[in-house]
Amino acid sequence: MKLLKQTFTLLLLIACASAVASAQTNQETTNAEDPAAVAAKQLTSRDPLLRQQAAEELARLEAADQRRLIEGYRLQEKNARVKLALDWALYRMGKTEALFAVVRALDSSRSTQANAYLITLDNPEPLYLFLERMNGNTQVKLLEVLAKIGNAETLERIKPYSASFDPKIAEAAQVAAREIEKRQGQTPPNNSTRQRQVEQNTAP
Repeated sequence: MKLLKQTFTLLLLIACASAVASAQTNQETTNAEDPAAVAAKQLTSRDPLLRQQAAEELARLEAADQRRLIEGYRLQEKNARVKLALDWALYRMGKTEALFAVVRALDSSRSTQANAYLITLDNPEPLYLFLERMNGNTQVKLLEVLAKIGNAETLERIKPYSASFDPKIAEAAQVAAREIEKRQGQTPPNNSTRQRQVEQNTAP
């Protein structure tokens, strides 16, 4: 009887150990298959390009559950391009103030990278505040972004810049307005059409 009880206890312990091992294996498999977890692991790579790509993938996934981890990596990151990618990831995860670093990068050697991020914004509205407060070169770059993602509201927002004393800003605003109008199918009338409209309006 005693031997039977010992045997039963041993079998029970083996079953419990097996269940724990199976659960750990399943958890590891789940983590390995989770794109966000896989991308986050790549942030430990020595290759800055891999770290940048990992941050961009986390931004695409909007993996908010990884935000604390990303904030930690951002604090210790030395590579400027990876920092920018991490800032973009943090913004996409809900840290709205991180967008400032991305916009500021438009006036740097990372302008192309920042532009590539900003043109994927769902809505141009977050950029309006920066358009009012940044330096001339950044304003030009922002207007180039708005040319690609702007809407009817954007046309009103950028109208004052079309009359800017800075020719680069004025030109960028005018180009942006034309691009937005073209995308919305609102091609402005040419001079002859305007003239006919004026004549019709002033006819007795």
